Amino acid sequence: MREATFLSGHFLIAMPSLGDSQFARSVTFLCQHGEEGAMGLLVNRVSDYCLGDVLAQMKLPCEDSHINEAPVLFGGPVQPERGFVLHEAGGNWDSSFRINERLAVTTSRDILAAMAEGRGPRRALVALGYAGWSPGQLEQEMRENSWLTVEANEQILFETPLEQRWSAAAALVGIDLSQLTGYAGHA
Repeated sequence: MREATFLSGHFLIAMPSLGDSQFARSVTFLCQHGEEGAMGLLVNRVSDYCLGDVLAQMKLPCEDSHINEAPVLFGGPVQPERGFVLHEAGGNWDSSFRINERLAVTTSRDILAAMAEGRGPRRALVALGYAGWSPGQLEQEMRENSWLTVEANEQILFETPLEQRWSAAAALVGIDLSQLTGYAGHA
């Protein structure tokens, strides 16, 4: 029996009051969320690397400059040396987790080899590291008004420029983040 999905496949949108500098103005895509905690990838923070750097380090030759120049994202502070590929579902990769009918995350080398050869998923993003929450931690942060949540939008994931993803994700909820204060209150 499959565990309840809770907020898997949703965006976590950092509220202006979120004080943690690693997550300020961030958009996190939740890959897993359940009773054992949550795991997600920041999708609007660029790392110091491009995909060509990662492929070269893995000794995967790639002649396609579009692929080589693709940004690698900072997926989060946990295991920053570990790579994750968030992509359209499909393909037969060694280590994939299907998030929903449309999206999956893969951590195996074979997907990067396929991408280097031009046979990878049509739409994908590569991230180093991830964000993780222990059981109940994310729920507590949500009670503290640290995050907005909304079902993820693939256009924002794969097409919206990185610097516009925070406001674009909030717009899905109908919120203009520039109109919010930097502090939270409870009535």
